[in-house]
Amino acid sequence: MQYGQFPAPRFTIAHLSDVHLLSEGRKQYDAIVPEDGLRLAIARLRRLDPVPDALVFSGDLADKGEPAAYARIRELVEPVAAEMGAQVVWVMGNHDDRAPYAAELFDRDHGDTAADDIPAQDAVHDVRGLRIISLDTSVPTYHHGELTDDQLAWLSEVLATPAEHGTVLALHHPPIPVPMLPPAGIIELLEMDRLAAVIEGTDVRIILGGHYHYTTHSTFAGIPVSVASAGCYTVDVAPVDRLISGVDGHQAFNMVHVYDDRVVNTVVPLAQAPEVSGFGSEMAELLEAMTPQERTETISRKDSDFNLGVEGPLMDP
Repeated sequence: MQYGQFPAPRFTIAHLSDVHLLSEGRKQYDAIVPEDGLRLAIARLRRLDPVPDALVFSGDLADKGEPAAYARIRELVEPVAAEMGAQVVWVMGNHDDRAPYAAELFDRDHGDTAADDIPAQDAVHDVRGLRIISLDTSVPTYHHGELTDDQLAWLSEVLATPAEHGTVLALHHPPIPVPMLPPAGIIELLEMDRLAAVIEGTDVRIILGGHYHYTTHSTFAGIPVSVASAGCYTVDVAPVDRLISGVDGHQAFNMVHVYDDRVVNTVVPLAQAPEVSGFGSEMAELLEAMTPQERTETISRKDSDFNLGVEGPLMDP
C-alpha cells in the first residue's frame, strides 16, 4: 500500500558490488570471509517487499578470478533469484578473469585463448521493457578501466533504439571523481569523455558502478551515477593517519527503485543493528484500515494520542 503521493515503483533493482569471493571460504587479508558478506546480503534480500526484479552485481565477483569462486557465487545467488523471479546481471570487474567468468557464469569455454584475446563480456538484459546493459570495463592484468572502440561502437548501436522503459547501464569502474579517496584516481576509468559522447542524450536513466568499496553518488553526461559499497571489506573515507584504510565494517548494497519519471537509491547496510524504536508489522493493517485523513490526524498531527504516547490501538504493536 502507498501512503504518500507517489505510486509504487515500476521496477526494483538490488545493486550489489565487490563480493570478492574466494574459493573454499578462504579469508581476504587473513581477516574477511567474503562469503559471509554475500550471505548477509542474501538474507536482507529475502526480506524485501516488493522483491527485486533484478539483482545487479557490478563487478569483482571473485577476488582472484578462481573458477570455484564463480561457481560458488552462482550456486548461492541463482536459486534465490529464481525464488524471487529476479534476473541476475553479472558485470566484470578488475579482479575478475574473463575466461573463468565466461565459463562458470555463462558456460562459454574460450579454451586456450589468451586473456587479451577473449572478448569483452558485455551483455544486454531485458526486464519487462527495462533494458540493463552490463558493460565490461576491465583491462586484463590491470586494475584501471578502459573501453575499446569496438565496445563503444557496440554500445552506441544498442542505445540507438530506445527501450520501452529506458536503460540502466551497469559497469564496474564508475565514471565519477573520487574526492574522498584521491589515490583511487590511478585506477579509475580512463578517457571517460569517450563514454560520455556515446550515452549523452540516450535513454540511459542511471549508471550503476562499484570498484571503490564505499557508497557514493554523482552525475555523468547528465545521468545519475550510483556506486554501491562492497560486500567484503570497505574503505574508511575518514581514516586517522592513513592514506588508504580498508576496514571490516559499513558493508552495504543499494536498492534502486525505478519510477516512470525518476530513480530512487537507498543504502541497505548488511549488519543488523539494535532497534531502539519501532512498531510491529501488525500496525500496517491498522493503518490500511484508516482513511488518508485519519492517517494524517493520527500520525502527522503532533498532539495526537499516538504522538503523545497515549495507549490505543496503534500503541499495542
